[in-house]
Amino acid sequence: MTEGSLPHRALARFLVPVIIMMVAQSLTPQFINGGLARAPNSTQTLAAFALAWGLVDFLQAPMSQIRQVTLVLGTASRESALRVLGFVVITGCLLVSLLGLVSWTRGGVILIEDLHGASPSLARVVRIALVAMTPVPLVEGLLRYLSGLLMRVHRTDVISSATMTGIAVSIFTVFLALSLPAVQAEPIWLPILATYAALLVDLVILVFYCVRLVLPVLPARSSDSEPVPGWGYLARFFWPLALIMAIQGLSRPAINLFVSRGPGGEQALAALAVVYHLALIPYGWINEARSLPAAFREFGDRGLRRIRDFTGGCGILAFLIMVVLFWIPFVRDLLLLDALGVSAQVADRCVTPLFLFSFLPLTVAPRSYFHGVALLQHRTLQLAP
Repeated sequence: MTEGSLPHRALARFLVPVIIMMVAQSLTPQFINGGLARAPNSTQTLAAFALAWGLVDFLQAPMSQIRQVTLVLGTASRESALRVLGFVVITGCLLVSLLGLVSWTRGGVILIEDLHGASPSLARVVRIALVAMTPVPLVEGLLRYLSGLLMRVHRTDVISSATMTGIAVSIFTVFLALSLPAVQAEPIWLPILATYAALLVDLVILVFYCVRLVLPVLPARSSDSEPVPGWGYLARFFWPLALIMAIQGLSRPAINLFVSRGPGGEQALAALAVVYHLALIPYGWINEARSLPAAFREFGDRGLRRIRDFTGGCGILAFLIMVVLFWIPFVRDLLLLDALGVSAQVADRCVTPLFLFSFLPLTVAPRSYFHGVALLQHRTLQLAP
């Protein structure tokens, strides 16, 4: 254990690449949609991919916690890393199987056509996308696993660079593939190709740097103080985190359902969509502070105190940014009316929610810190309620 003080600049160097990556990821769909708008049957393609990706994203949501599992349980030795890799592959294959059932069975017809009210022609395109993207949960799990290994050696810059490169390749793929005969015949292949281009480039870069930067510093064998986690222990550590993501994934559709049935439901839904995405940009990155306690665990209790103070400062900074963006009418109107181009009626509905969202960083920051401490102490069961 390191006795020295943990400098704030080390924590900042860890988080800043993650912040850049998250902002880029939040803006990327707009570039992809711009390319899709140039494809044949663009409206149907956009609707089909949005529906298909929503289902894929919901089923792969538990894999987003694999990074934390790897960071905490898979970085003590190569044996531990290999055990966690096996767990990732098994979990990913289970989710791939579930997605395959949705794609190939009668249940998919009920889910797409009956529950979502999709027309037969739209449902056909959605099923093509679902079948093509069946491996995505496994690939996402592997990406999270590799990023967890790199976080342990504090190389978030590599993770960010890989993601940014993947994003650039996906945008390039959209415009390059527009003229392909397969895309002209079935435009849904355009976003599918862009998705796989980003994932595969990201995967290749992360594998290369894990072999180069992580494997040389991991001991071959586990010590008595940090033994190889058993399969049951991995499952008990993981399932509360997966449950949290499942609940979060269901919460927004449930809110949308209630909002859509209220007065002015269409405008309210539009305002909610704008508020959710716009407000998440200034504070969503604070959630990544939960990785700090495990990534810097060699600094002990003194390090935890520094992380606590740093995370609190991040919360205050995000709050002040949101005050400037959402409380000053001129700046708020510039964002809503000019930058996003929403109607004046929808912009008026966004004012109060944006004001309320501004206080979220003050609660998200301490939650993120305590979440990180719970991960470090292997107390994920306490997070599930």
